[in-house]
Amino acid sequence: MPTPHAPAGSIPFSPMPTRPTTPLAGMRLGFVGLGSMGYFMARNLAKAAGSVSPPLMVWNRTKAKSERLQKELGADAVVIAPDLVEVVRECDIVFTNLANDAVIKDVYQRFAAALEKSPAAKSKIFVETSTIYPKLAGEIDTLLTTHAKCHFITACVFGRPSVADAAQLVIVMAGDYHSKKVVAHQVVPAMGRKVIDVGGNVVKAPTLKLVGNSMILGVIEIMAESFTLAEKSGLDTDTVLGVVNELFPNTPYVHAAAGYAERMCHDKFDGSQGFSIEGGIKDATLIRKLTTEHNSPMPALDIAHQHLITARALHRVATLEGQQSVEVLDWSSIIAGSRVAAGLDGFDSAKVRWEQSWPVFAR
Repeated sequence: MPTPHAPAGSIPFSPMPTRPTTPLAGMRLGFVGLGSMGYFMARNLAKAAGSVSPPLMVWNRTKAKSERLQKELGADAVVIAPDLVEVVRECDIVFTNLANDAVIKDVYQRFAAALEKSPAAKSKIFVETSTIYPKLAGEIDTLLTTHAKCHFITACVFGRPSVADAAQLVIVMAGDYHSKKVVAHQVVPAMGRKVIDVGGNVVKAPTLKLVGNSMILGVIEIMAESFTLAEKSGLDTDTVLGVVNELFPNTPYVHAAAGYAERMCHDKFDGSQGFSIEGGIKDATLIRKLTTEHNSPMPALDIAHQHLITARALHRVATLEGQQSVEVLDWSSIIAGSRVAAGLDGFDSAKVRWEQSWPVFAR
């Protein structure tokens, strides 16, 4: 079944000179990193390739995730690479989606070592889709582009795992123009709904990703503080959530965070299928590092970072005591920081003692 064409305006590059029945035809794609985001991104790329392209080659540190994807789609759609060297040797385009900067740096150093031993015979494009510190993107670009025929672009993605699952990611690209153009026509609509081009400097995409995440995290923090005040005041939080939806009915930016507000409202802090608190702390740390580098304070993000750390600390204590309700926290658990500061239970709104608050208003 042919892959549907990208909607008008979703790709900021001119059409490819020739367009086969599917934009993936004839190209061998590789995907490294099958975490909560990468799994869905890789799956959607493999499904879009169909039968006219070689199977997607995947590699993950934990092989079980690669085997899960292969089992889901079949060996005709997914092959498991024995190592990273095989991914570099066999693939025309290599996508990476990895946990943190240290892992990303290690993987790309291993890519470079493989290229040193076996230089590329034809053009290869490496596509980093993770949230990384901008300077690292520049370092990787220098590392890879010293090898002939190799190109590197950043293609940071906006969206939760559920958005990746639905192939509705917004993808911010920077780097070599031709490489961006080729990749953009691979990933929309296969993996995402829109590409935003921010120019030739590879540091720009991760910078914009951190700026965007600072907006989302800031809104989540404000909502957490507001819901805590509502709880402490004796208001029904479902009613407060309804007010949020009424006040901002057509604001996608707020609605992106409103999903987390609903999780806060109902103590749904399971991060196993969402955006984990570790990811939130990582992003907040990178944002604060960027603000320090550019002398541009963001005090709201400092507070959000503190509240994320508080939530993680509370969860670890609960885990040691065998009282944790979930194995992994979602970053909506940031509300735990506001709650404990207000004298409430961090993770269980049912433990709120209204009678402790109401006498304040009766005096």
